[in-house]
Amino acid sequence: MTQDSLRPSRRAVLAGIASLPLVTVLTQPGDAAEFELKYATGQDPTHPVNIRAQEALSRIREATSGRLDIKLFPANQLGSDTDLLTQVRNGSVEFFNLSSLILATLVPLSGMTSLAFAFKDYDTVWKAMDGDLGAHIRTAIAKTPIFAASKIWDNGFRHVTSSTREIRGPADLQGFKMRVPPAPALTSLFKAIGAAPAPINFNELYSSLQTKVVEGQENPLAIIATTRLYEVQRSCSLTGHVWDGYWVLGNKRAFARLPEDLQAIVTSELDRSALDQRADIARLSQSLQQELTAKGLSFIDVDREAFRTALAGTSFYAEWKEKYGPEAWGLLEQVAGPLG
Repeated sequence: MTQDSLRPSRRAVLAGIASLPLVTVLTQPGDAAEFELKYATGQDPTHPVNIRAQEALSRIREATSGRLDIKLFPANQLGSDTDLLTQVRNGSVEFFNLSSLILATLVPLSGMTSLAFAFKDYDTVWKAMDGDLGAHIRTAIAKTPIFAASKIWDNGFRHVTSSTREIRGPADLQGFKMRVPPAPALTSLFKAIGAAPAPINFNELYSSLQTKVVEGQENPLAIIATTRLYEVQRSCSLTGHVWDGYWVLGNKRAFARLPEDLQAIVTSELDRSALDQRADIARLSQSLQQELTAKGLSFIDVDREAFRTALAGTSFYAEWKEKYGPEAWGLLEQVAGPLG
C-alpha cells in the first residue's frame, strides 16, 4: 500500500477518539532536546495506536521539560514491519510497535498470544496478557537485544475478508488464496484448515488485493477501516479466529542510555496510552461494523465453533503445544481452558 493512498478523510472513521496532530511537538525556542529518539509503527496515521502513541510522546516531552524528544514515524515510513524489526534490534530505530504475530519470527513464544481460537473475549485476553502469560513472553523477548513495555496494546480480534467467495464455514476456505502476515502461527492455522495462505508484508497488502494476487486477507476491523480494505474486498466473515496485540518494543542499549528518571517517565506514559488505546479499539469494535457496511462491505456471522472443531481435527494444536513447551502452554490454558 502506498502513502499516496492514505487520505486524511479517513479520520472520520475514528470520530470520537481524542487526538493530537501527529507532527505536534512541544518545543521551546532555541532549546534542543538532550535525547532524540525514533518511534516507528506500521499503522495508518489515523489508527488508535498512532493517535495514542503521539499523545504519550507529547506527554513525555512535556514531563521531561524537553530533554527527551521521541518522534513518531507511522505507516511504515521507515521500512516494512520486518525491516523495522531489524532496525529496532540494531538500534537505528529506538522504539517500534509490532504485532505479536510478526515478532514471533524473532521470538517464537510471542506468537502464542495469537493461537487460533484461544481467547473467547477480552476478559480472557487481558487476564492472560496482564498476568503470568504476558510476563513469561516479555521475559523471552528480553533475551534478545530488545525489550517489551509492560502493557501490550490491542490490535483486536481478526476476521477473514474476501473479494470472491463468501466464507461461511471451514469448507469455504479450501484453496482460498489469502494474504497473511509473515507469521508462522497464522500460516500454520490456515494451511491446517485447507486455505492457501501467502505471507505478505503489511505495506504490500492493499496492492496485493487490488491486483488479485490474493483473493482475501484477515485483519481486525480497525485495520480494515483505516487502510480502506473495504474498497478491494466484498465480504467480511466474523471469524474472530485469533486475537492479536501490539508489543511496544525498545532497543535495550538505547533505553539504557537514558537517565533512570527519563526511563520511568517513558514507561509510565507508554503504559497509560496502552490502556487508552485498548479502550479505543473496544469502542471501535462496536461501531465499525455499521460504518463498514455503509461503505459496501457485507458481514457474515459464522459459527466460530465449527472452525475450531475443524482445526481440532488436525495436528495443529498438538504441534504448537510441542513447540511452545509445557510451561507456556500451561499458562495459556490457565485462562483459555483446554485447547485441542
